[in-house]
Amino acid sequence: MGGTLKLWSGAEAVRKFQRAGWKVVRQKGSHVMLTKEGYQWTLSIPLHDELGPGLLMKLIKQAGLAVDQFNNL
Repeated sequence: MGGTLKLWSGAEAVRKFQRAGWKVVRQKGSHVMLTKEGYQWTLSIPLHDELGPGLLMKLIKQAGLAVDQFNNL
């Protein structure tokens, strides 16, 4: 998963995952849920001003992306 992780807001992360083919299926409070056909995970992204690096890495890994791919979306 090479590359340096940049920190993004929750809203920016949702847009990036959508560019990678993930679809918003629902929102409950401040959390947006995304799914993608063929993946077992549902990504739950909090709409915070800045996502923590651990959470962001977990989401990127679950989405099957590399850090560089995610940063460039």
